[in-house]
Amino acid sequence: MEAQYVFGVRVRLEPDRTDVSVDPATVETTISVAAAEPGTDGWRFFRDVLWHGELADREYGRRLAADWLEHAAEIDAVDFRELRTDEAYLEALRTEIEGDLEVFNADSAREALSKYLGSSVRVE
Repeated sequence: MEAQYVFGVRVRLEPDRTDVSVDPATVETTISVAAAEPGTDGWRFFRDVLWHGELADREYGRRLAADWLEHAAEIDAVDFRELRTDEAYLEALRTEIEGDLEVFNADSAREALSKYLGSSVRVE
Protein backbone atom coordinates (compact mmCIF):
# COMPACT_ATOMS: atom_id res chain seq x y z
CA MET A 1 0.00 0.00 0.00
CA GLU A 2 1.61 3.19 -1.18
CA ALA A 3 0.74 6.74 -2.26
CA GLN A 4 2.43 10.08 -2.85
CA TYR A 5 1.21 13.61 -3.23
CA VAL A 6 2.88 15.08 -6.30
CA PHE A 7 3.52 18.81 -6.68
CA GLY A 8 5.04 20.89 -9.43
CA VAL A 9 7.38 23.50 -7.97
CA ARG A 10 9.13 26.49 -9.52
CA VAL A 11 12.21 27.44 -7.53
CA ARG A 12 14.47 30.45 -7.81
CA LEU A 13 18.16 29.93 -7.25
CA GLU A 14 19.95 32.87 -5.69
CA PRO A 15 23.61 32.27 -4.84
CA ASP A 16 24.84 34.08 -1.74
CA ARG A 17 28.14 34.79 -3.48
CA THR A 18 28.48 37.79 -5.78
CA ASP A 19 31.02 36.00 -7.99
CA VAL A 20 28.54 33.22 -8.86
CA SER A 21 25.65 33.47 -11.29
CA VAL A 22 22.93 30.98 -12.17
CA ASP A 23 21.27 30.55 -15.57
CA PRO A 24 18.40 29.90 -15.65
CA ALA A 25 17.64 31.45 -12.29
CA THR A 26 14.31 29.61 -12.04
CA VAL A 27 13.73 25.92 -12.64
CA GLU A 28 10.71 23.64 -12.57
CA THR A 29 10.88 20.45 -10.56
CA THR A 30 8.56 17.85 -9.08
CA ILE A 31 8.24 17.06 -5.40
CA SER A 32 6.66 13.78 -4.34
CA VAL A 33 5.69 13.48 -0.68
CA ALA A 34 4.70 10.14 0.83
CA ALA A 35 1.05 10.10 1.88
CA ALA A 36 0.34 8.97 5.43
CA GLU A 37 -1.37 5.62 5.72
CA PRO A 38 -5.15 6.09 6.06
CA GLY A 39 -6.15 6.29 9.71
CA THR A 40 -2.70 7.36 10.93
CA ASP A 41 -1.42 10.79 11.92
CA GLY A 42 -1.50 13.14 8.91
CA TRP A 43 -3.76 11.03 6.69
CA ARG A 44 -6.18 13.95 6.18
CA PHE A 45 -3.48 16.05 4.50
CA PHE A 46 -5.58 16.31 1.32
CA ARG A 47 -8.54 17.68 3.28
CA ASP A 48 -6.41 20.31 4.99
CA VAL A 49 -4.42 21.48 1.96
CA LEU A 50 -6.44 20.90 -1.22
CA TRP A 51 -9.76 21.99 -2.69
CA HIS A 52 -11.04 20.56 -5.99
CA GLY A 53 -7.57 19.34 -6.91
CA GLU A 54 -5.85 22.68 -6.27
CA LEU A 55 -3.95 24.14 -3.35
CA ALA A 56 -6.49 25.88 -1.14
CA ASP A 57 -3.83 28.40 -0.03
CA ARG A 58 -0.92 29.01 -2.41
CA GLU A 59 1.20 30.80 0.20
CA TYR A 60 0.84 27.85 2.55
CA GLY A 61 1.82 25.58 -0.36
CA ARG A 62 5.01 27.60 -0.88
CA ARG A 63 5.84 27.30 2.83
CA LEU A 64 5.27 23.53 2.70
CA ALA A 65 7.57 23.20 -0.32
CA ALA A 66 10.25 25.31 1.39
CA ASP A 67 10.06 23.00 4.41
CA TRP A 68 10.22 19.89 2.21
CA LEU A 69 13.32 21.25 0.48
CA GLU A 70 14.74 22.44 3.80
CA HIS A 71 15.04 25.99 2.47
CA ALA A 72 17.46 24.89 -0.29
CA ALA A 73 15.94 27.41 -2.70
CA GLU A 74 13.42 30.23 -2.89
CA ILE A 75 9.99 28.86 -3.85
CA ASP A 76 8.23 30.92 -6.52
CA ALA A 77 5.19 28.71 -7.11
CA VAL A 78 3.67 25.37 -6.16
CA ASP A 79 0.87 23.50 -7.92
CA PHE A 80 -0.72 20.24 -6.86
CA ARG A 81 -0.50 17.68 -9.65
CA GLU A 82 -1.98 14.43 -8.31
CA LEU A 83 -2.31 11.82 -5.64
CA ARG A 84 -0.39 8.91 -7.16
CA THR A 85 -1.57 5.73 -5.48
CA ASP A 86 -2.07 2.02 -5.73
CA GLU A 87 -5.51 0.42 -5.50
CA ALA A 88 -4.94 -0.87 -1.94
CA TYR A 89 -4.15 2.63 -0.62
CA LEU A 90 -7.13 4.16 -2.40
CA GLU A 91 -9.46 1.52 -0.98
CA ALA A 92 -8.10 2.06 2.55
CA LEU A 93 -8.50 5.83 2.09
CA ARG A 94 -12.13 5.40 1.00
CA THR A 95 -12.80 3.17 4.00
CA GLU A 96 -11.37 5.73 6.44
CA ILE A 97 -13.33 8.55 4.83
CA GLU A 98 -16.58 6.53 4.98
CA GLY A 99 -16.04 6.12 8.72
CA ASP A 100 -15.75 9.89 9.23
CA LEU A 101 -17.95 11.53 6.60
CA GLU A 102 -19.03 14.34 8.91
CA VAL A 103 -15.45 15.70 9.04
CA PHE A 104 -15.48 15.90 5.25
CA ASN A 105 -18.98 17.39 5.06
CA ALA A 106 -19.80 14.74 2.47
CA ASP A 107 -22.34 11.96 1.96
CA SER A 108 -19.82 9.47 0.56
CA ALA A 109 -16.12 8.86 0.16
CA ARG A 110 -16.51 9.49 -3.56
CA GLU A 111 -17.94 12.95 -2.87
CA ALA A 112 -15.20 13.75 -0.34
CA LEU A 113 -12.43 12.69 -2.72
CA SER A 114 -13.96 14.74 -5.52
CA LYS A 115 -14.39 17.74 -3.23
CA TYR A 116 -10.73 17.81 -2.19
CA LEU A 117 -8.77 16.02 -4.90
CA GLY A 118 -10.98 16.76 -7.90
CA SER A 119 -9.97 14.40 -10.70
CA SER A 120 -6.33 14.42 -9.59
CA VAL A 121 -6.07 10.78 -8.44
CA ARG A 122 -3.91 8.43 -10.49
CA VAL A 123 -4.01 4.73 -9.66
CA GLU A 124 -0.95 2.81 -10.77
